[in-house]
Amino acid sequence: MRKLQILPIALVALSFIAAFYFYPLMPDRVASHWNLEGDVDGHMDRAAGTYFVPVLAALVLALFHIMPLIDPKKESYQSFQGEYDGMAAITVGFVCYVYALTIAYNLGFQFSFTQFLSPAFGALFIYMGTVLAKAKQNWFVGIRTPWTLSSQGVWDRTHALGAKLFRGAGLVALLGVVMPQMLLASVAVVIAAAVAAFAYSYFEFQKEKKAGKPGR
Repeated sequence: MRKLQILPIALVALSFIAAFYFYPLMPDRVASHWNLEGDVDGHMDRAAGTYFVPVLAALVLALFHIMPLIDPKKESYQSFQGEYDGMAAITVGFVCYVYALTIAYNLGFQFSFTQFLSPAFGALFIYMGTVLAKAKQNWFVGIRTPWTLSSQGVWDRTHALGAKLFRGAGLVALLGVVMPQMLLASVAVVIAAAVAAFAYSYFEFQKEKKAGKPGR
């Protein structure tokens, strides 16, 4: 097992330990969802509110292990294995961080959920930019459009653009630590980045087609 694979496994184990420990201390109705203003807008009963996130983290980790095994382009993962392992770790870490905030909030600690989420979103988006810059053609990770999957050149250029856009979104999210509204702005940037990358991949593919370049 690679060293970076150990971290998310440890985080999932710690989340279940935390669930067992804090379950008796959690309220009957657990605050489980917050809007972008930081106000609670969803609750679960004690069992669901305590154990849902650890189970979710375990499922996310399992998915990261399964995807390379069933991907028709599984050999591509070898070229960005370190980044892929890091993506699994930071994604599970993000889920567990949100869980830690959820426990703290339900135990009575007072803080702005949005402000505390901002650095986590910032780190997640910035690292996703790193993954996009390294990822090679595959069916699960990256900007997967009909045009990026049909041309390695279009894949590379689209992901170079996507990497910059996601890193920019991450920097905007980090500003949410002092300006909570910037977290919403970062989400808007990510959505705009996805739309822009989709359109960019189409136009790049059309340019290749007109130039008579092969897809691969």
